[in-house]
Order: sequence, then C-alpha cells, then structure tokens
Amino acid sequence: MMSKRDIEFLKIVSLRGPNMWTYRPVLEAWINIHGLEDANSSTIPGFYERLSAWLPSLEDHRCSYGEQGGFLRRVKEGTWPGHILEHVTLELQSLAGLPGGFGKARGTNHRGIYKVVIRAWQEDVTRAALHAARDLILAAMEDRPFDVAATIEHLTDMADSLCLGPSTACIVEAATERGIPTIRLLPGGNLVQIGYGASMRRIWTAETDRTSAIAETISRDKDLTKTLLSSCGVPVPEGREVDSPEDAWEAALDIGLPVCVKPIDGNHGRGVFIDVKTKEEVEMAYSVAVNEGSGVLVERSIPGTEHRLLIVGGKLAAATRGDVVYVEGDGKSTVQELIGSQINSDPRRGPTELHPLSEILIDSIVTMELARQGFNSESVPPAGKKILIQRTDSHAFDVTDDVHPDNAAMAALAARIIGLDIAGIDLVVENISSPLSEQHGAIVEVNAGPGLLMHLKPAVGQPRPVGRAIVDYLFPKSETGRIPIVGISGSRGKTSVARCLSHLVRLSGKFVGLASTDGLLLNRRHVQKTDAANWTAARRLLLNRSVETAILENGIRAILGEGLAYDRCQVGVVTNLDPEEKYPDFSIEDADDLYKVLRTQVDVVLKTGTSVLNAADPKLVEMANLSDGEVIFFARDAEGPVIIDHCTNGGRAVVVKQGEIILVAGNVETRLARLTDIPSVQLGNEPFRIDNVLAALAAGWALKMPLGLLIAGIKAFEQEALHPRSRTGNGRRRHKKNRQGNRAHLK
Repeated sequence: MMSKRDIEFLKIVSLRGPNMWTYRPVLEAWINIHGLEDANSSTIPGFYERLSAWLPSLEDHRCSYGEQGGFLRRVKEGTWPGHILEHVTLELQSLAGLPGGFGKARGTNHRGIYKVVIRAWQEDVTRAALHAARDLILAAMEDRPFDVAATIEHLTDMADSLCLGPSTACIVEAATERGIPTIRLLPGGNLVQIGYGASMRRIWTAETDRTSAIAETISRDKDLTKTLLSSCGVPVPEGREVDSPEDAWEAALDIGLPVCVKPIDGNHGRGVFIDVKTKEEVEMAYSVAVNEGSGVLVERSIPGTEHRLLIVGGKLAAATRGDVVYVEGDGKSTVQELIGSQINSDPRRGPTELHPLSEILIDSIVTMELARQGFNSESVPPAGKKILIQRTDSHAFDVTDDVHPDNAAMAALAARIIGLDIAGIDLVVENISSPLSEQHGAIVEVNAGPGLLMHLKPAVGQPRPVGRAIVDYLFPKSETGRIPIVGISGSRGKTSVARCLSHLVRLSGKFVGLASTDGLLLNRRHVQKTDAANWTAARRLLLNRSVETAILENGIRAILGEGLAYDRCQVGVVTNLDPEEKYPDFSIEDADDLYKVLRTQVDVVLKTGTSVLNAADPKLVEMANLSDGEVIFFARDAEGPVIIDHCTNGGRAVVVKQGEIILVAGNVETRLARLTDIPSVQLGNEPFRIDNVLAALAAGWALKMPLGLLIAGIKAFEQEALHPRSRTGNGRRRHKKNRQGNRAHLK
C-alpha cells in the first residue's frame, strides 16, 4: 500500500547524447507522486522551513521568477514534487562538486505522472543524486531527520572516483571550447577520445597517442635518461648507479658531498633525498630509495630550487617552482602538531588530485631533516624557532613568465631527446630567469605523463591554460577533429535514404560507415546484420579510425530512449513527419510532440552544415528556422510555394520538373537525371521512392559531392545494391522483411 506522500520512480531513462530536451546527456526520471498531486508544497506544514534550512544554497536558484530566491519563493507559494525534485537533485550535484546544469520537470497525460530531466555529468552520480533528493524531500515533508552532510559526502566521494581527473578534465574542457567532440572510453578512467572516426586522437591524462612507449620507458630509467641528455650537451648532475650502502658512500665521496640519493626509476619524488652530507645519511637514504625502485642513483647535489617546466609539442606551456617548508615553534606544540596547524591546515593541501599542495607527512626524508637540526617529530621547539621541514615542497608557485628563453629551449631539447611529445622537465637552478650555464644548474628528471594540476591551480601565481596547449598541439587551428556525419530521421524512408547515400559516398572514395535498420556496414562489409539504428551501433562507427564519413539512421524511438550518438553533424536529414504516429510509452501523443523529437536532428546541425528537409511537410518547413546551418529542401513539386520562396532568396533545393530531377541553387537550375533512368524509382509507383532519392541526392549535394558522381551513382544505385542480396537466393523475401522491420521499429 503506497503512503499518501510518496515519490515513486517508475523508470529512469539515460539519454546519453542530444535529445528532445537539450544538447547534453541527461537522465529522464519518470515519477508518480500519488497523493501529493492534491497537496502542493504550501499545504505541507514546516516543509519550506526544513528544506531551506537543510539546503540554504537553494537560495541561489532563480527559477521562473528570474531572480535570486525564485525557487524557494515557488516552494513557499506552492509547487509540486517533480519541480522540487529537479532543483534539489541539481543542488546536491552542485554541492558534490559538479556543475548544476540543465533541469526540467514536465507533466504527462496521466495524472500524477511527471518527467524530471537532470543534466547527467556522470550517470551513476546523477542517479544517486536523484534518489538522495527524493529521500530528502520526503523526510522534509514528513518531518523526519535526514543527514544532509553525509549524503553530500557520499556523492562527493562518488564524483571524485567516477568523474574525470582534473588533468584530463582540463583537456576535455579545452576541446569542448574549440567545438571538438570528446568520448570517454574507459568508465571511471581517464582514457578519452578527442574527435570522431578518422580524425580522432586519444589522450590518457597527459599522455597522447603520439607519446612513444619507448620514450616513456626511457624516462623512467633516470640513469639512461641522464646518459642520453648528457651525450647531447644537456647539463645533468654527474653521478652513477650504486648497489649497496657502502657503494653509495664511495660514490658520494667520488662525486663530492653533498649528494642526492634517489631511486633509479621512482616517481612522485618518493625516496628522493637531497643535500645528503654524512655517511649515516647516505646509508639511510639508500635503504629507503632501494625499496622505491629497481636501483639507486647517487648524484651531485645541485644548489638551488627545483622547478617543473611543462613542454607540449616542443614548446614551454607552463612552469612552477617548488619551495622550502618551515614551521615556527611556539614553545608548546610538538613538531608534528606544528605541521598539522601551520602547514596541513592550508585548504590547498590534501590527499587528492583536486588539491594543488600535498599534505606533509613525517616520512624518512622529514625525519632526516629534523635530525640534522637536533629535533624529532615529538620535539617541542622554542617559541620563534624556525624548523626546516622539507627542502622541496609541491611545485605550487607559477613562474611561467620568469623562465629564461634559453632554459625553455633546453627543456624542450630534453623532451625531444627522450622522445616525449608532452613532458615535465625537472631542473634545479637558483634563478630561473638566468640561463642554466651561468649558474651551474642542471636537468635532474624528465617525466612522461606529467600532472597538470600544479599549473591549473598554483598556490601562488596565475593559472595556465595547459589543457588548451595540449588540444592546440593535437589539433592545429585548421583541424576540427570531425568527420562528415549525416544523421537521418523521420517517420518513414530513413533506411532507404541512408542506403542510397552510403552508396554515393562510397563511390566518392571515402571509407563510409553506415548504421541503419539494415545493420552495420563498413564500406561493403556487413559487420552486423541485425538492426543497428541505435546509439550503440552509431557510437561504434565514431570510435573506428577507418571511418571517414558516418551515415547514421536515427529512429524516433531511439532518440526518445537513448539520444543521439554524436554532438553535432554536418548534414541532418528529416524525411517526413506522420501526424498520426504516436509513442504513448514515451508520452508522445500528437504531431506537436513528435515535432519536438524530430527537431533534435536539426538542432545539432553545425553552422557550417546543412539541414535537408521535405518541403511538402508543413511541420518540417517550420523546422527549417531551427537550423544553424544551411537548408536544402526537397520536393516532388518544383512549383510549390515553399520551393519558389526558398530559391528566390538564394536557397538550394532538389526537385522534380517534367520527369527530371533538378538541382536548384537560387535561379540556377542543373538537370541531374530522368526518373526513368533511376532503377530505385522504377521498382514501384509509390511516391515515397522519389522522395527517398531526392533526400539522398540533397544530402550528397550538401557533402559537396561532384555532380557527375551523383548522376552516375544514382543511376547505378539499385542495381549495385540488389545484386549482392540476390546471391543469397532470397533477395525478394529479405527486402520485404526489412520493410516490416522498419514498421515494427516505429511502433
């Protein structure tokens, strides 16, 4: 028995691409509010007070009033649970560290049933936020306790573990700013594809598909790295690999004290001891370093401060400086307590990638520094006494503008010698504004896959757009990361248009991928023979490096249940809109509802692209105003008012006049072919056969295919398409089955 106050989730639909609501992925939650349909928020005693007290930041939601506090005003005056669920979910996401984003609540034709649409930055987090918002709202309605802080902490932990790390996220954001599409390839990981098909690149944090595996291996071997750099004239600290504490001390004496002791292939600074001066310190440093790598190096200790120079594509993108960390005694607190109160209390310090500074731990390196000064972690320094804790803290001070050009060139040379396209070059120097050669500085490490957070959130100084530098390196300004994508939607004819256009594109020499109800085809190879007019199949084509043009059929049910597989397209075709078509399971009951679904295909056409629309359909003519790009109409009637008006204003159209297909551009007409010469039209007397050919030719024209190719291709299409099927011995029967499949898909 349902309680009177309940919000029941009937289903949650994941729309993973552009959809009838927005361009971005969303979750569409269908809810039943049961008895709450008769009780808006103003009728529930104490609800407004509890909700606003638990989530005071809801004050920032402007809602329909367009002013701060607008949403809470609606709650006080009276609104329904779907609207409240939308805003509370968005706010919980925001408090968990995600942008708030798009939200909408709409009723359906059934009493008490609503759709709540929420921007899904990460699907699992958004689902959890929806359920948490429901529980919070019901608790506020029923005056039950609710642990808001624990809920936000849980959602924050989910976001931290499931969303992209900051280094990868900054590259993805930079790509988005340039209009380059991205696809996350590894759920919960940082492997990302930038671009589609043959134009794609891949990144994994700060590594790219141009990052050499050999170069990465070399960079992990510090001794080999030094040898290669030194042979090319790059200053490095002299030193050698050692195999025992005694050998380490002998090497230190040969080099001259002080020295640096570190693992030969360690990372993140673990086990690195600098300014080591005594035999005891050398032996202790060796015993730690040997457990952090496969060997130990002893090197000359370079005077100065460690700097990190980020090199991207042979150019300096950013630079930071480490610093010496001290605490000051107060005569009462231990060193460990002083570290906690004076250093680790800094909100910029923390254990995650989101913190630009690391927490200081009492490790063997800190212990050695304290011992040199006559202290340990439990010592209580006198008031005013400064205690050195760490000689090289996190690289958190931006010095990009201070780097001498010679030092930038030397760092770029080091990256090139090792073979890295993106590298973090660590150099020790007293003054980064002077050349290394003038102050006996040296490059001490070359790092593959360097962290970017220190440049995005320096503790001091200006953040640097390192994500943009990486994207600009991968995609010079003339490149978009896109391939021509043709999306085809409508009530009927999609498969025939897609099949015909695929034939034309293939003749042009482009490697074409086709996803339709016919299946999945890569050029002539039929790799999937079941219905492929869906998100998953389309995404397979966009992940394929061979695909130079993608033709994707988008059925109405697929748009409603999955969204589009791509963010934008070069050509968007809408064949027709059947006003009698209904999808009651999606609450699509009339032509106006269907219009909102099919317009999705037009909404995503690029400004440089083209919408191909049926001029005989008034709803599609109305849709032309939504296109960011050009519009090409097609129609069997060359004298229709829509065609005449469109072409009079310089537009393009594909029409039939006196039994011939004509391409019209403004007042220029080009005869393409007679209908009697086109085999696919001659298969029957149905008018839709002509419409399908006109739509395919319009899309080919939009793709700038040569007229001669369009003529030859359309005359050969049906013959070429049918012969392979006839070899199966059941071509006629299979053709009939496909038509039935199309109808079934639209039910």
